[in-house]
Amino acid sequence: MNKVNKSRIRLLTVEWKNNSLVLIDQTKLPAKLTYVRCRSYIDVADAIKKLVVRGAPAIGVTAAFGLALAAIKSKTTNLKIFFQELTKAYEILRSTRPTAINLQWALDRIMQKITNLNDIALIKKVILDEAILMANEDIATNKSMGIKGAYLFSDGDTIMTHCNAGSLATVGYGTALGVIRAVKESGKKISVIATETRPVMQGSRLTAFELKHENIDVNLIPDTAVGHIMARGIVKHVVVGADRILRTGHVFNKIGTYQLAVLAKTHNIPFYVVAPSSTFDLKNNPNDIVIEERSKDEVIRIGKKILAPKNIGVINPAFDMTPPHLITKIITEKGIVSPPYTKSIKKLIK
Repeated sequence: MNKVNKSRIRLLTVEWKNNSLVLIDQTKLPAKLTYVRCRSYIDVADAIKKLVVRGAPAIGVTAAFGLALAAIKSKTTNLKIFFQELTKAYEILRSTRPTAINLQWALDRIMQKITNLNDIALIKKVILDEAILMANEDIATNKSMGIKGAYLFSDGDTIMTHCNAGSLATVGYGTALGVIRAVKESGKKISVIATETRPVMQGSRLTAFELKHENIDVNLIPDTAVGHIMARGIVKHVVVGADRILRTGHVFNKIGTYQLAVLAKTHNIPFYVVAPSSTFDLKNNPNDIVIEERSKDEVIRIGKKILAPKNIGVINPAFDMTPPHLITKIITEKGIVSPPYTKSIKKLIK
């Protein structure tokens, strides 16, 4: 991966340029807005693993471009070998993050598109065209969700959000932050309370950065202050994204989402989830989903500073599951669903 320094007004997380993939390096935010150029699918897999790019919609589209790079860089003229190379790239990209379903959804969509093709040059074109289409669709989908969700909020509302579900979690615009952005664009005055989102600090590093970038009023709080702030009556709504939503309405999202939902329920605060239809998993059950465990270094270190005793045991799940009875509504580009989710999701997501 080669670093690319740029200055842009618009935050575009994923961009195809000159036969390579350009990503905002989210590990450097908020100190630096820098870019990484991926020239191979191995670069792409590395970027996903290291959280250079993160957020379910963003890593889905990024993985699709990873397959495009695998195809374009292939030198073989043998169709069988070509598909073997693509399959290897597919498996490596799919293994990078196990919990978010958008990644596998995007890879499967690409592979299904080329199943019956037998011309290598045509396959390369079809894969790249489909990846570009998915990137454009992502932005359109996010804007549609924003418009559909904006009416739920009133002028003067204070909205709490967790982790980062904005432009940086998508190709552009955002899911949960896309709704917040749409509320502002509708002319309503709003303010946001963002959780820091330990241990990787996506709230303080990314969400706060984005909202300041968009001139949206934002205050940052420690994760441990959520209950206190809710109890004071400051928060009118909670809005989060999702990495996977089951047909039952169970939502898998950044660790800490579940406790926000419990506290919101306790304080009678509406709890909204915003996600595109590609985030829905209509096949699996709650116990089937693998919760990604990440390195203990994320918990015991900040930079080079060690925060815990040497050799301490660490449990570091990246996601948790929020049950449907805690969720007020789920906002998608196809519409808004309400409980009972087993019926409403089945009707909306076909």
